[in-house]
Amino acid sequence: MDAAAQNEGQEPLVDRPIAAAATFEGSADIAEARHLARDFLTSVQADHGLPVSARAMGMVQLVVSELVTNARKYAPGPCLLDLEINKGAVQVSVWDSSTTLPSVRAADPQRVGQHGLEIVMAVCQSFCVHREPVGKRITADVQLADDPDGDAAGRQAI
Repeated sequence: MDAAAQNEGQEPLVDRPIAAAATFEGSADIAEARHLARDFLTSVQADHGLPVSARAMGMVQLVVSELVTNARKYAPGPCLLDLEINKGAVQVSVWDSSTTLPSVRAADPQRVGQHGLEIVMAVCQSFCVHREPVGKRITADVQLADDPDGDAAGRQAI
């Protein structure tokens, strides 16, 4: 049987997105979510040859941890984590069942806690929240590579 016949009905590998997904239901799963992100980016680098800076590795794990923590803390039921490579960035998307949109509080160094979204917005290239037919989805993009000066690619130093 030739290769074309073997792969008939399957999409070519080059057209498939580089992605991973998981469902989380408990607070212990937050560490598992970080491990999934780390393993996914390690695979992106090793198996697909895409550059992943140490900064991106850490920032993606931080974003995943913050978003999954918020979903587990403020929404009943499970949350869904999707990771996908898109245009040189990893898109982190977390769905939960709550329709209440998060509010980002003004920076306040005296406040104890509730800095998660503030941090996520500071380290991501983009941040988006939208309601879905059930619940909401929060999506954040983190660039995979740094520019030669060490800044996050696509971000201007001020």
